[in-house]
This record gives sequence, structure tokens and C-alpha cells, in this order.
Amino acid sequence: QVQLVESGGGLVQPGGSLRLSCLASGFALDNYAIGWFRQAPGKEREGLSCISSTDNSTYYADSVKGRFTISRDDAKNTVYLQMNHLKPDDTAVYYCATVPVFCPPRLQIVAPYDHWGQGTQVTVSS
Repeated sequence: QVQLVESGGGLVQPGGSLRLSCLASGFALDNYAIGWFRQAPGKEREGLSCISSTDNSTYYADSVKGRFTISRDDAKNTVYLQMNHLKPDDTAVYYCATVPVFCPPRLQIVAPYDHWGQGTQVTVSS
């Protein structure tokens, strides 16, 4: 069964850090690019970052550039999103998703992604 499972979310104070994990089962991640997205209540899903499967090129939205870092460990079939200097505006449900080989030309392009996780809640509040 093909599955993506996110973990690592939780409640953190402003300025804090979290590391999200996206574990794949039922297939190998090494031929897929992986994107991270988030959706806050009442807002559209936002593309945050993507890492390719070929040369591990990484891409970030302006809203998280310099604070978030995407990485992958294909031996563990896992992709990570390290989130530092968190702000209340980062509060959302965070999702990972797969797309074959290359990241889409823009982070907001959702259609090519074929597998999605169920999401993990991140709440940034004092």
C-alpha cells in the first residue's frame, strides 16, 4: 500500500523549531521529488518547498526561505522539513507529497503531485 505519513508537528513557541518527517511506505522515494505544503484555516494550500530526486536541488517559497530547510534520506525513505524561527503565521496543517523526478516549475503547482500524506498540525503560539 502506497502511503506517506507526516510526523513531528506540535505546539511550539514563537522563535522555536520543529523538524517534520515524511515517511514513505509501499514505494521507494528515490525516483520522486518531494514537496512540502501547508494549509491554514480559511486559506489556500501553500507550496513551501520542494527537493528533486536527481541532484537534490531545493526550492523555497519566499515566506520560508532562510528559515526552513528541506532534505531527504533515501536510505530511510524519508524527507524532512527543518523549521526554525517559527512565527504564529506558520500555524497550519503541513503536508508532504510526491511528484516523479522533478519539482514543478512553480511551488504552487499542485496537479502533478500524485501521493499525499494526511498532514501534521503545527501550532506556533505563546
